[in-house]
Amino acid sequence: MAESWTVEQVAAVAPSPRAVAAAEPLAVTARWSALGVDDRALWGRCRGSGAEPYDTMVDHVEAAWRCTCPSRKLPCKHALALLLLWVRGGVPDGAAPAAVASWVEQRDRRSKPASGAGSGVGDDAGATSDPSSEGRDEAADADEPAPPDRDELDRSRDERIARMLEGLTELDRWLDDRMRTGLADPALARYDTWDALAARLVDARAGALANRVRRLAGLVGSTPDWHSDVLIELGMLHLLARAGRHLPELPGSLADAVAVSSGWQVKRADVLAGVPDTDEWFVAGRSDVREDRIEVRRLWLYGTTTKRWAMLLSFAAYQQVLDDSFTVGTVVHADLHRYPGGALRALAGERYADPLPFVEPVASSLAEACDQIGAAVATEPWLERFPATVRATPTVLDGRWVLVDDTGTLPLIGPKRSLATLLAASAGSAATITVEWTPWGLQPLTVHLDDRAIDIGPRADPSFVGAT
Repeated sequence: MAESWTVEQVAAVAPSPRAVAAAEPLAVTARWSALGVDDRALWGRCRGSGAEPYDTMVDHVEAAWRCTCPSRKLPCKHALALLLLWVRGGVPDGAAPAAVASWVEQRDRRSKPASGAGSGVGDDAGATSDPSSEGRDEAADADEPAPPDRDELDRSRDERIARMLEGLTELDRWLDDRMRTGLADPALARYDTWDALAARLVDARAGALANRVRRLAGLVGSTPDWHSDVLIELGMLHLLARAGRHLPELPGSLADAVAVSSGWQVKRADVLAGVPDTDEWFVAGRSDVREDRIEVRRLWLYGTTTKRWAMLLSFAAYQQVLDDSFTVGTVVHADLHRYPGGALRALAGERYADPLPFVEPVASSLAEACDQIGAAVATEPWLERFPATVRATPTVLDGRWVLVDDTGTLPLIGPKRSLATLLAASAGSAATITVEWTPWGLQPLTVHLDDRAIDIGPRADPSFVGAT
């Protein structure tokens, strides 16, 4: 049925000419597997930037599409590529897989006219005549919410994008003013200067940047070197502001990373609808930190098979509870669903077994850890935290806490109690330690001993968070 569509028609359903250009490199059979077409639908799995291929399906009769990629454009470049490949004769005939058949059936069910209308003749030859089941079906149809209007969703998204772009433009102007007046401006010492900017960014739906601004306000005058610290953070804000204003020109994964880092809210349901990373996840470390009257918990998980890190976040306002369903030092066989852009952040999905006891993690040297952290920062220069598990000795050098091994030395930060516990647990010898990199040094999170893991990461104030 390839003759029923043309390349021009594919371009006509694309959200923009740039989307068609992005789809062209994917419209080759080498990028696809499990391809097929029948008289109603197209389907296939496209190898993209994610760890797993994207499952793509297109209803070529009703012009509808579905894909597991995180793109917010409809149709996405994978659906467009599948259509282009089809009209060029590159998709073989086949029987629709169960997932595709179910999707088409659901679409038909939603578009079917309500029962009882017209002449009363049933549309289905095999429809049941059981009055009780008919009543249940009618009630279920009545309760089912109407699907959202696509035009309304597009308008809402466009308005939100416009507001964010206005906020980023205003942020860049504000940064230019700061540079002209200099860091000696007394206004920097007033919290109102920063709070007003943060409030404007919140209005522009750039909440993540607003949080960075509030944290930046706390750096002013905090140390003798605060000028250089503030200048670095202002540079990061400028980088994100400029990148956010050029989102359409960035590669897909980088654009997603910039959008999320700027504060673009991704619906939890959309994240959970993506293809999960299924692995045996080692819960390597935990870190709690207060951010703008909210307690934030970071759990760092390491995939024993995929060799990739992931981060689970939980939040608690006053007297609320942080998630404690993952225990440091255990291994959990589970699904994790990652946020767009190949981000560290993920949501926990289905668990397939009870947590297993402690296992010996694979540790890196300090030099190898620096390479891993450097690669992550090169990909996302605005990154503020990254995990590593190292084999090193904690000690004091020139009046400062450090980790030392044969490859070098890295500074340690954190509460004195955590550092003292680290020294006691390691007995002054080399130990396997999970740390959290920050621009100011390494925060120790976990000491992995032969028989147990000791959680020494920063912990939330028990008078602030609620009891579990």
